[in-house]
Amino acid sequence: MRRALARARDGKTLDLDEAAVLLQARGADLETLSGHAARVRDAGLAALGRPGVVTYSKSVFIPLTRLCRDRCGYCTFVTVPGRVDSPYMSPDEVLDIARKGAEMGCTEALFTLGDRPEDRWQAAREWLDAHGYDDTHSYVRAMAIRVLEETGLLPHLNPGVMSWQDLQRLKPVAASMGMMLETTARRLFTEKGGPHYGSPDKDPDVRLRVLEDAGRSSVPFTTGILIGIGENYTERADSIFAIRKVARTYGGIQEVIVQNFRAKPDTKMRATPDATLEELAATIAVARLVLGPKMRLQAPPNLIGQQYETMLRAGIDDWGGVSPITPDHVNPERAWPQIDELTRRTEALGFTMRERLPIYPEYVRAGEPWLDPRLRAHVDALAEPETGLVKENVVVKGIPWQEPDGGWQESGRTDLHVEVDTTGRTEDRRSDFDSVYGDWSEIAGNIKSGPARFDADIRDALRKAEKDPAGLSDDEALALLHADGPELDALARIADDLRRAVSGDDVTFVVTRNINFTNVCYTGCRFCAFAQRRTDADAYTLSLSQVGDRVDEAWAAGATEICMQGGIHPDLPGTAYFDLAREVKKRQPEIHLHSYSPMEVVNGASRTNLSIEDWLARAHESGVDSLPGTAAEILDDDVRWVLTKGKLPTATWIEVITAAHRLGIPTTSTMMYGHVDTPAHWVGHLKLIADLQRRALETTGRRGFTEFVLLPFIHQSSPIYLAGLARPGPTLRENRAVHALARLLLHGMIDNIQCSWVKLGEEGCRAVLQGGVNDLGGTLMEETISRMAGASHGSYKTISDLASLVEPLGRPLRQRTTGYGTPSPERIAAAQASDGVARAVRRLPLLT
Repeated sequence: MRRALARARDGKTLDLDEAAVLLQARGADLETLSGHAARVRDAGLAALGRPGVVTYSKSVFIPLTRLCRDRCGYCTFVTVPGRVDSPYMSPDEVLDIARKGAEMGCTEALFTLGDRPEDRWQAAREWLDAHGYDDTHSYVRAMAIRVLEETGLLPHLNPGVMSWQDLQRLKPVAASMGMMLETTARRLFTEKGGPHYGSPDKDPDVRLRVLEDAGRSSVPFTTGILIGIGENYTERADSIFAIRKVARTYGGIQEVIVQNFRAKPDTKMRATPDATLEELAATIAVARLVLGPKMRLQAPPNLIGQQYETMLRAGIDDWGGVSPITPDHVNPERAWPQIDELTRRTEALGFTMRERLPIYPEYVRAGEPWLDPRLRAHVDALAEPETGLVKENVVVKGIPWQEPDGGWQESGRTDLHVEVDTTGRTEDRRSDFDSVYGDWSEIAGNIKSGPARFDADIRDALRKAEKDPAGLSDDEALALLHADGPELDALARIADDLRRAVSGDDVTFVVTRNINFTNVCYTGCRFCAFAQRRTDADAYTLSLSQVGDRVDEAWAAGATEICMQGGIHPDLPGTAYFDLAREVKKRQPEIHLHSYSPMEVVNGASRTNLSIEDWLARAHESGVDSLPGTAAEILDDDVRWVLTKGKLPTATWIEVITAAHRLGIPTTSTMMYGHVDTPAHWVGHLKLIADLQRRALETTGRRGFTEFVLLPFIHQSSPIYLAGLARPGPTLRENRAVHALARLLLHGMIDNIQCSWVKLGEEGCRAVLQGGVNDLGGTLMEETISRMAGASHGSYKTISDLASLVEPLGRPLRQRTTGYGTPSPERIAAAQASDGVARAVRRLPLLT
């Protein structure tokens, strides 16, 4: 204890064992520990510019449903259908509470409810069906909008466990969200008789995943621990460290609640002793020391008796939500203190009390990506711009909530597609480089290493590849990825023989125009150098008419395809993707629209509150003919969460692609490799793509994927490379090996293997065209994504350029359609006349 206290005094970083020891501090040791913690808290508040300010939120509780699919041993909030008049509060009941709160000057509507009751209770399912809601979260979303529009209160949503997609749906209607971690002690969940036994949503791994997904989605998030439910001190400390890891990696945890167990009648744990207030104080102090000065730390004032001084001295700086009109429905036996009394007691100890919003001031002032633009007006009506705290004597009133109706005015560097070849980027990184991606040192610890070399007999794997290429085992495929010299040449020959048998000798290409309608994006992908904040010098957004003009130019140049994707721009209207598709088809009805990555699909679905399948059907009706299978990177979440932060999980990418195939919408498939991944990840990715194609054939009788595109990582301006975490892309040997292996593992499933001239250059493309590749992709006309990352091979290729690339190989070059058919004679003639590139694109020379 003495050693741990001395390390805390000196500001040393505590380890798990030291924290577990300090959790046991009592008496004089607790006084000393609290003093160290209070100094850390005070330094954090001073750094924020509000020294000595303790905050709280004036809120109302809205217990939307008390039904739940879990069976926690200490909970009195949850009940059964027979004990309530209705499974859910009605809209009138919700608004009645919210209006009373607004009249009393509250600013927060705290939605509290059980986890997915419709999965357990038929009554809940029937109620949702009768009222037109797909699930509980859809009802939460609808009620949050009603509260925003009719009362002006800001929703803080606690709907329990949420998926990544749930967070996307709910973020536009909530200033903040929350879910208690409670504990990482897995035995309390798995062992019969444990407080969380039989409660699927209390699996610590599931709850940690929610915290991570919230951070990836840039949701200001509240979490915390519940002490005294059977965990030991090491497990309690581990819970605090787990929260710290998520907070540092993603930056999204705005506050941590330290809550003490209080036994309640009529529960399984009614005889369990309460967590003592000394235990609570010690836990708060340790949490403050572990989580540091930047974390906001809270203890519920209705659960601490009269020990205000004890908890403030231990390091809290927030009292949480305090309601002047509604009880704490989770702890109904513990009434809230009056706000005047809480203020008096706090200020008597030398602090100043200030009211905050449910979204903490730091996130109010940071704005995007933490605050959705659809909520900006609601927050601005209540917050002081200089502090982010609640305005003095603010009047709370409803404000219409709607999708942004701006965003289609042209802005910024709209000629970037041309200028990138001459003047390049304005700066090598976006302006929020140090904040949007998370803590780089914490991210570095999440990079998984793999085998640098596999020692299996490569010759045996080559023999297997000749007999059964698609049947290679993981170990055999991994061995082939390490082939070099004569063995690599042999692998390339096997792949090329297979290519010749399947696709013939033609090298195909499509005359296409890329249109990236905006590069404003707040997803925070750590590999992406294309995405910009709206205020960055290189940021731009095209108007609908500009998009349409580029379609007309492409058609005049003989294009058969428009490939259209963009950043996840927060201001685009909910109908943006449909509007864009209709504009393309209005201009040129016969052109093929290859548009919207799975990430854009999920964004569109969340903005319109449609299911993925319904959204895809609407997009198809609007003019989308096929989907690019981008946003895949590496389909392994261990890699994705290092590489992308806010992008969709592997399972969601699969869900989007599978839904598209089910609807008869073809897609491409891709893999971006050579960054923080290993060859073992490449094998897993390829086998997953083959399996998805097999599923499409089995369920629809059609192939869903038209091609597989390999995308070597371009490192020069990539944030994760600039931060020193990624390697500088794959080697030529690796490029040859993985292109050849793709031909082998996808044999019988995907006939077309494409290389990227943008990323490989001419020599690189020629190398892989002799090792299984049959397609060069498109003329592109305006490639900016790779060019912004530092690729030096230009932003377009003429047909003549492609012919020169292929000529040394002695193979014919053939123009194709998106679906690998033959274009009409009129299209071929137009393409030959323009050499496959619109005149507007070719007006500037390539920068050398």
